[in-house]
Amino acid sequence: MRKKPLAKSGFISLIGRSNVGKSTLLNALIGTKIAAVTEKPQTTRNNIHGVLNTESGQAVFVDTPGIFKHKKSLMSSILLKRAREAMQDINLILYVVDPSKQIGAEERYSLSLLRKTEMPKILIINKSDLAEKEKKYLEDYRELGSEFQSVFVLSALKLRHLKPLLDKIFELLPAGEPYYEAGQLTNLTSKNWIAEIIREKIFNSLRQEVPYSTHVEVEQIEEKPTITVIEATIFTNNSHYKKIIIGQQGRTIKNIGASARKELEIALNKKVYLSLEVETDKHWEKRV
Repeated sequence: MRKKPLAKSGFISLIGRSNVGKSTLLNALIGTKIAAVTEKPQTTRNNIHGVLNTESGQAVFVDTPGIFKHKKSLMSSILLKRAREAMQDINLILYVVDPSKQIGAEERYSLSLLRKTEMPKILIINKSDLAEKEKKYLEDYRELGSEFQSVFVLSALKLRHLKPLLDKIFELLPAGEPYYEAGQLTNLTSKNWIAEIIREKIFNSLRQEVPYSTHVEVEQIEEKPTITVIEATIFTNNSHYKKIIIGQQGRTIKNIGASARKELEIALNKKVYLSLEVETDKHWEKRV
């Protein structure tokens, strides 16, 4: 009688510069929306866990803030610190890159951090769905392959070539017991997950620096028989930005709320009433 293979478990950090598709990859690997996804850099602010349970074991993926070296601010410093912390006490690193972007300062800094760890590392060349003329730095990234245990070219957005990656991940993870209970998909609380959804809609609705000056806190969630009532506050550090978020005759905040409510209703399979307030707080960064 053949012995059943030992179940694997471990933590896998997704590392890389901003806007290379780490959050999209996390959501694709887990199979559901956990992390906010936008086209703007530095959308992710916390080290979000996405939990995948398979017959092979449990993989806990850690989405991290992007490495972003140019803009100097309190928030940038906090996010960079969190990205570095996500490389500690883990079992495997997925280093995600975008072949349409030239290797620059963030990439070199990220690689310098990776070279200081002896953890197994996999290079993920994301966005394979881009047109060939857009992937002009693909070979530059392939040349980095000798520094990694494996290299995978895939599309997180189109869910292409994820199965071979997952097979390799479980091959490299150590045997062990699961860290999360079966059915738990993330370390986020319900309030934090809802705040992520609202924050994503803010980033998608507003331009330039306004989204980076905002923070969302869910004050209350009330479950009623036929509807979920959610009250949340959007904080910004600038009264001028508050006016922009609200918009003329309240149109912008209504659009943000409608978009967030629609996604929440799909995810919760239930009607949602979402109340959004906008407040000014110059010290919100200290609470993030």
